[in-house]
Amino acid sequence: QVQLVESGGGLVEPGGSLRLSCVVSGTPIVGHTVGWYRKTPTKERTLVAAIVAAGAKVVANPFTGRFDMSRDDDKNEIYLQLNTLTPEDTAVYICNVDGDRGTYGQGTQVTVSS
Repeated sequence: QVQLVESGGGLVEPGGSLRLSCVVSGTPIVGHTVGWYRKTPTKERTLVAAIVAAGAKVVANPFTGRFDMSRDDDKNEIYLQLNTLTPEDTAVYICNVDGDRGTYGQGTQVTVSS
């Protein structure tokens, strides 16, 4: 059974940074597309960034220049670096393997507030 466990969320002031981690078990991520999504109470789950199996990275337009994603296939972990955070970035951040129809974690809450 594939399981994903996120960590690294929390409360951060506007302009701050956070690094989220996702540990994947039950399948090696090598050869799979991995990604991060986010969800708020008023907005559906949306893609933040993804790295396909071949290594190409996509960061969704609203987040380019501020967010970045990486993967460590040896550790079976996925990371999301969040920079220059604003209150509008407050959301549950969710990691994913194998795209929209793949497997999701439970998410980690990021709250941006002064």
